[in-house]
Amino acid sequence: MSEKTGWNGRFFEDFEIGDVYRHPLGRTVLSADNTWFTLLTQAPSPIHFDHHYSSQTTWKQPIVNSAFILADTIYSQSEILDLRDSQSRPDVGIVKVTTCGFNQNGLVVIHFKRTMMIFRRGKAPQVPRPNLITS
Repeated sequence: MSEKTGWNGRFFEDFEIGDVYRHPLGRTVLSADNTWFTLLTQAPSPIHFDHHYSSQTTWKQPIVNSAFILADTIYSQSEILDLRDSQSRPDVGIVKVTTCGFNQNGLVVIHFKRTMMIFRRGKAPQVPRPNLITS
């Protein structure tokens, strides 16, 4: 298994089964994140966003909607499980990944597998380049 540093964008040909990507940014779940997610999922229990209500509970403060996440700060890493050609789109390959999210104490709080379509080298849309001003 080879560990990769950083995620600067990859083409299908850059992936190898067993590669591990330690995603460099952790993310603290903010009160606003929790409120928006709770409202978006139409699960508006006051325990998630009403400070007065939740101050009377065991937790003494709003708790994060469990469907959103189970910790304050989340770090993650992904491992490449499988690579295959797309049978319907020759411009992409299919990459199967497992991602693990863990909190600030190293406790795993979420683990999932996903499948992504990744452009092949030379087949991705062109990134617009701004005109440079020269003097």
